[in-house]
Amino acid sequence: MPPAPAVPAPPLLTLVIEPRPGWRALDLAELWAYRELLYFLVWRDIKVRYKQTVLGAAWAILQPLATAVVFTLFFGRLAHIASDGLPYPIFSYAGLLVWTFFAQGLTQSSASVVGSANLITKVYFPRLVIPLAAVVAGLLDLAVASPLLLVMMAYYKVWPGVAVVALPLVLLLALLTAVGVGLWLAALNVEYRDVRFVVPFLVQLWLFVTPVIYPASVVAPHIERLGVPGWVLGLNPMAGVVEGFRWAMLGHGAAPVHLIAASAAVALVLCVTGALYFRSVEREFADVV
Repeated sequence: MPPAPAVPAPPLLTLVIEPRPGWRALDLAELWAYRELLYFLVWRDIKVRYKQTVLGAAWAILQPLATAVVFTLFFGRLAHIASDGLPYPIFSYAGLLVWTFFAQGLTQSSASVVGSANLITKVYFPRLVIPLAAVVAGLLDLAVASPLLLVMMAYYKVWPGVAVVALPLVLLLALLTAVGVGLWLAALNVEYRDVRFVVPFLVQLWLFVTPVIYPASVVAPHIERLGVPGWVLGLNPMAGVVEGFRWAMLGHGAAPVHLIAASAAVALVLCVTGALYFRSVEREFADVV
């Protein structure tokens, strides 16, 4: 009996995944589909941050508090730097709350992709989730450290006004700024490992050009004498965040509308361009990291 004819094997199908062109390259729908992964990465970052620590989440309070004490002694008592009529301890601590959130988010997100090399090389998921989780995890520290500000406000009898309703928008601006800069640095850090040495230096310089130690009202007149409008300070997005947070929480002074608007525009540009650049180079992460 002659053997049965061999059945030809079906042709192999090759699936080629290519980045989408233009604005659709962000693919926010895919990012939303992986929202549970974002939650687990946020929880992982929180647990790793305080694993085997003696004080645990108390570090979230000690860091801005210790810095505020130093600033109060040297800049408030010795240098007599103005604080817009507010007690300098509460003035500096309020600014340091959002600044610490930004600085830690920037530092953690810039190293997040390299730190997740084992995960990136084994499974596919939108890599944007990694630096985003590193920034979002810092919101817990901000929430832990905020009650001390309320205690200080009660001690100094400083009460918020109706401007407190704008607080979520200011916090969203801080989040967008940290995410935008973090995306740029995270992507660059994969290709150029010098970035990890630049980030601490960048954070230190950024602190002194942001009105944390001093109010924006001290710098604005000097800029306006040069014929430059005071809102130019808002080109530093953290200037709008810090001034907006003090205005919303402490209910002091006029609303820095122009400053916040300029900062919001810059933060939005940083966030969009950072996300586009990150998505354009993320396909090379597994080969380089």
